[in-house]
Amino acid sequence: MEVVDDVASCPRPPDGTVVSIGAYDGVHLGHQRLISQLRDLAAQRGCASAVVTFDRHPALVVRPESAPKLLTDLPTKLELLAATGLDYAVVLRFDEARSREPAEDFVRTVLVDCLASRIVVVGHDFHFGHRRQGNVAFLERLGPSLGFDVQGVDLFDDESGGGPVSSTRVREALAAGDVATAGFLLGRPHRVRGVVVDGQAGDHGGGGRTRRTGPGETVEVAVPAELCLPATGSYAGWYDQPDGSRHRATVTVVGDLVGPVSLLEVRLPDCDAPVVGEAPVIEFVARLHDQTGLDGVGARVV
Repeated sequence: MEVVDDVASCPRPPDGTVVSIGAYDGVHLGHQRLISQLRDLAAQRGCASAVVTFDRHPALVVRPESAPKLLTDLPTKLELLAATGLDYAVVLRFDEARSREPAEDFVRTVLVDCLASRIVVVGHDFHFGHRRQGNVAFLERLGPSLGFDVQGVDLFDDESGGGPVSSTRVREALAAGDVATAGFLLGRPHRVRGVVVDGQAGDHGGGGRTRRTGPGETVEVAVPAELCLPATGSYAGWYDQPDGSRHRATVTVVGDLVGPVSLLEVRLPDCDAPVVGEAPVIEFVARLHDQTGLDGVGARVV
């Protein structure tokens, strides 16, 4: 997948694109099904497949006081989008200027000039542009003169009777500590990137401690505060090191914010404690509730 972060250097594929637009936070099962349909349409039309997304959630700019926590940081989102088989991901900087951009200007500069769109696939409830002027009906009015068709789609149900899959629903599951439901909706366990920090577990002032080197110890992992974590409590999970090694873990969500980060306490029963500064990925598999012993971890993770 080619990532484009500047519309001035857009590829404008000669055969055009089938494209969707959205935050794509979490790249959950609903997103994955939409992209699958998009890729099928692209294959039928002999076009490239593309997604237009943003470097941050638009709500962080237009309504920061109620912006949701993010299910994925940008690198993770791009990794997940690449795994769907897309040809292009256009990542737009979303700032005050972008929030005031007229919807028609967005269509002309991004969808037409940048991507030579042939079909635009968006949700029926999707809005874009200044004051949310752009929607499916707006695109349908512009499409004939600009050379693209429009396909509006509904949210996809999770096929279990639970209702439509959405990023909001994933966040609600995480807020309840229900990482199993969140993982079902995402199509994979929820995971976050963090950094191992120097501080005695439970000492959130960041005070110095003797560095631990043996297995079975607890380390603290700082996670950017804008990322969505499960409810406070302990979880069975995995600790993925940058070198690709994977270790079972008991992950306790402390719930405290320390400056711009949240803290996780991670017990690693079968590997030496990682060095300060290491950047792992933490994966949440199952809530342990009152279970804190390693037997619970092994039973849930294996």
